[in-house]
Amino acid sequence: MLVKGIFGSAGCRVIVEEFLEGEEVSFFALVYGEDAVPRESAQDHKRVGDGDTGPNTGGRGAYSLAPILTEKLQSLVMKSIITPTVKGMSAEGCKFVGVLFAGLMVEKKSGLPKLIEYNVRFGDPECPVLMVRLESDLAQVLLAACRGELSEVSLNWSPGSAMVVVMASKGYPGAYEKVLVIQNLEQAENVVPNVKIFHAGTAFDSKGNFIATGGHVLGLLLK
Repeated sequence: MLVKGIFGSAGCRVIVEEFLEGEEVSFFALVYGEDAVPRESAQDHKRVGDGDTGPNTGGRGAYSLAPILTEKLQSLVMKSIITPTVKGMSAEGCKFVGVLFAGLMVEKKSGLPKLIEYNVRFGDPECPVLMVRLESDLAQVLLAACRGELSEVSLNWSPGSAMVVVMASKGYPGAYEKVLVIQNLEQAENVVPNVKIFHAGTAFDSKGNFIATGGHVLGLLLK
């Protein structure tokens, strides 16, 4: 990075940070300016192999709720991470409206949540497990956020859990074969009640068959 400059000028400066050990978790909030309403938590697993081994992927699966993020810790996240962030953005003239996705780590040493990164979107594969648990009208909730009416928003969640498992192409996240026919999708939805299939890297071939066109192909969700 420094000698060969493979990242350009970004590699000229190195920041040394504390190494964190713990368990990662995703936390979401709906934001309008300085106002933020907490959504639920989820936890995804990124490593390609069993037991969290191998290289990172876009996510091999996720579940919600995330037991590691207790109600007490969620309140702490809102107070010490989310609220200062949205107030700081507003103070700098960068008022944010939308979904704020905080990638957290619950530190092993202290048991406290630490911020790793922010995204401004629904997570994947976290999004499906959150959506099936949301009992409120999502369209009305998002519309209220756009209008600055978050004080009128009440998010209702089902008390049960939801889990999604990602079906990926063989070889992913490395080189993988494409344009493979996917069989028995109709039967998969009828194996047990409440199974839903979410498509990602799929398409139809000339014969009307589902084919895999990407590494992250399908998400099988059970609530």
